Amino acid sequence: MEFRTLVPVKQMPFSLSHTDKVMVLGSCFAENTGLKMQESGFRISLNPFGVLYNPASVGMALYRLLADQPFLDEELVEYEGYFHSFSHHGSFSGTNRKATLDHINQSFNQAVLDLKESTCLMITFGTAWVYALPSTDQIVANCHKLPEDNFLRRRLSSDEIVFFYTELFEKIFELKPDLKVVFTVSPIRHWKDGVHENTLSKSILHLAIEDLCENFENITYYPAYELVMDDLRDYRFYAEDMLHPAATAQRYIWDHFSESFFSKTTRETLRQVQQIRKAMQHKPFHPGDEAHIRFAKKNIAAIELLRFSAPELDLTEEIAFFTSIIDESL
Repeated sequence: MEFRTLVPVKQMPFSLSHTDKVMVLGSCFAENTGLKMQESGFRISLNPFGVLYNPASVGMALYRLLADQPFLDEELVEYEGYFHSFSHHGSFSGTNRKATLDHINQSFNQAVLDLKESTCLMITFGTAWVYALPSTDQIVANCHKLPEDNFLRRRLSSDEIVFFYTELFEKIFELKPDLKVVFTVSPIRHWKDGVHENTLSKSILHLAIEDLCENFENITYYPAYELVMDDLRDYRFYAEDMLHPAATAQRYIWDHFSESFFSKTTRETLRQVQQIRKAMQHKPFHPGDEAHIRFAKKNIAAIELLRFSAPELDLTEEIAFFTSIIDESL
């Protein structure tokens, strides 16, 4: 007898490898997946606007990147000594106006280049609830703790999301017809929206993504939401806040994701990259002794072998790390 409702590994319509360049946009669940791919040797452009939760903010970020329209000083808003952008997460906010704008545009300019080179776009929607500025009806990516009466709160409809993204993807696929797109819905519950309201929100996101998958053959859905809600379905797989997936759940999703999108060869490559990264975290008992030098040389040899079998990998940082151990012992 099975005591779990397993979500089987499904053959995806396309695979991903280390030759791909992936842009990841969306909620903190997207951030976790993107970081895991980054740690595994993939070329990742990770949330260049910071964490974005709603479909409108993610879509407007993509429109802006396509238009190559950097941010202007007048787009910043000051509140309690900090300068913010309503198109960005609070991680871009700062106490110096010029430094904040420079930070925003440095990330933006790099993302414009990254999107042009990307072969895959991964998008995670977190919530259909949005906050908009009454004067302009601009949907904000983050309220930055401004008083709630500065915004109008409403819920996007499935039709709104589909209409918006249909126009967006028609434009994107005209420029990049071979771009692969992966959608997920974040399993993280937006409890502040309300219990029933969160359920409605997630349902809207699922319906919208399903329509987009039917409309565009380059778009597919990955069931991260179902893995947590239906497969794991136990509070031991949640963090202390009982809302975010715990590390165990994140590893489980990553393993499932890897089997869904990566070939056996790609999985072996990422295993070797992770092994080298783990070796970089090793703390020797006696730094610079013979055993430590042998350890460094062994890892340099492993990196050179991996470079030969997977020349698309950038292992410059790893080589420099172990080379410095040998240089410092001389």
